[in-house]
Amino acid sequence: TPIPSAWCQGEPQDLLALPSVRGPLPAPRWPVECEVIEETIEHMEWVPPEPEPFCQPAGPEWVPATASEEKGTVVYHLSAAPRGSCFTRARVGGAPGPLSSPAVPLAGPQDTTLLFESRFESGNLQKAVKVGPYEYVLTLRPDLYTAKHTQWFYFRVQNTRRDPLYRFTIANLAKPKSLYGEGLRPLLYSQRDAQSRGVGWRRVGDDVRYYRGSGKEPPSFCLSWTSRFPHDGDTCFFAHSYPYTYSDLQRYLQALAGDPARSRYCAVRALCRSLAGNTVYLLTITSPAGGAAAAAAKRAVVLSARVHPGETSGSWAMRGFLDFLLGTHADARLLRRFFVFKVVPMLNPDGVVVGNSRCSLAGRDPNRAYGTGLCGSFPGVWHLRAMVERVLAEREVVLYCDFHGHSRKNNVFMYGCDEGGSGRRLRQRVFPLMLSKNAPDKFSFPSCKFKVQKSKMGTGRVVLWRMGVSNSYTMEVAFGGSTLGEGPSRAGFGGGLGICRLFPCPLSSPGGRNSHFTTEDLKSLGYHLCDTLLDFCDPDPAKFQQCLSEVDALLRQRLGREPGSGGGWSDVSLSELESRYGPAALSPEPGHA
Repeated sequence: TPIPSAWCQGEPQDLLALPSVRGPLPAPRWPVECEVIEETIEHMEWVPPEPEPFCQPAGPEWVPATASEEKGTVVYHLSAAPRGSCFTRARVGGAPGPLSSPAVPLAGPQDTTLLFESRFESGNLQKAVKVGPYEYVLTLRPDLYTAKHTQWFYFRVQNTRRDPLYRFTIANLAKPKSLYGEGLRPLLYSQRDAQSRGVGWRRVGDDVRYYRGSGKEPPSFCLSWTSRFPHDGDTCFFAHSYPYTYSDLQRYLQALAGDPARSRYCAVRALCRSLAGNTVYLLTITSPAGGAAAAAAKRAVVLSARVHPGETSGSWAMRGFLDFLLGTHADARLLRRFFVFKVVPMLNPDGVVVGNSRCSLAGRDPNRAYGTGLCGSFPGVWHLRAMVERVLAEREVVLYCDFHGHSRKNNVFMYGCDEGGSGRRLRQRVFPLMLSKNAPDKFSFPSCKFKVQKSKMGTGRVVLWRMGVSNSYTMEVAFGGSTLGEGPSRAGFGGGLGICRLFPCPLSSPGGRNSHFTTEDLKSLGYHLCDTLLDFCDPDPAKFQQCLSEVDALLRQRLGREPGSGGGWSDVSLSELESRYGPAALSPEPGHA
């Protein structure tokens, strides 16, 4: 599906496969190599009543005694795209013609073999080999048109038995380090529990191990866990993190379009089409201005998510941001009054649809392509950059934040852009420090980094920063959870833009820590971002100056300088600053709100 030349010019389009208030959603378009089952897969939202703690980490020296894949029986196998192939065309429903049968048929009612399936939106499983009565070795499909980037998994199993202890081992993961080695557990969804008990995704898995596989170059890594199913004959799903599909986004936008109150403040347009022809949506959120001068005085905020399709936590944080900003709270009304928000909730819908971890259908990481002029290869990021250029010509963009997920570090943190100058070096750190105060049980300021590495020059945060967005960040949300202590109930700094907020930030989660994030935890990050934006832009400079002084003191502490000793920061290399990061050196003092 070629990108029309009109899509590499001009403004976003008003009409292009936008979700209507009534009628079916626009169906996702798939590459023609992909088989797609007809069933619609949806999951209920549910928050566990108690925190889900991390499991006890297992050392990498112990490897489970898993039978060799070569000695097992292949019970599910999808054909892979031919090596060296590239995207050519897409259609609704994917591959034409009848579906193949990748799962082996059961021999009879007593056959306990699990029936695997992943040919649905965002699904990823290429092969399952039965190596024991209740033991399976699994292979993930690499990102389409690549031979790498195996991390995201999401698949269905049927023909379950309640009593046996099953072991699953994913044998071709790409990263040498993972939060699975530090207590992260996979997610399980039982359809029977959802229907009968109203229970959705929950953490499962004992004896969770993450280790290097044997005898392969380049090396691959294995995730192994044991689990029991809650029912006989159930339909269950496993996932790396809470799924959030392209159709989930379209359902959300359809509900938004059908809500007279929220749709007053939110215009949904098509930023562009993806390579497969799926719509990349752009939301503009603001209150009607009282005249041209008031409209022109509004500053802009730009947010995006899911440039990496396997990082679903970004979509849940974006959901929380949109829920709050389009709500009735006084802070939401204030934000709509003073700002124009430009939001791209899903930059890489093709990757989301096909179950990729990192790439688009171009077979490359789109978050390294902001500096290129390749609209035809990376339409989402090309049009986001062009949109920001147009906005910058009209008004200041006070903040850009790109929502991501992180596989190796717990908590939430940010990557920023250090200019090296004395003043801006400190100012770049103020927004993350404020966010850490508003979400002390989730956000880790010591984990934030500000060095612009050469390998990150093509990322959204760096390119938009160089275009003139001085506060440009990537927000990283762990696939695991928080290791931070629970903070006190607070109202951030107590007020923003002239309104005194005498009560805690609405919808904040008191969840205990050393536990996994829930979807409500992830959504709360969106609320906290709104809270922090008010603090950051408050006309009263007291809170900003307070944080600026704290950042200065923290950096002096890290470098062994005496508080108040004077001297600028332009003579200190960023490498020296970053190399001395440590929780003890950078943790803000408790109670400094």
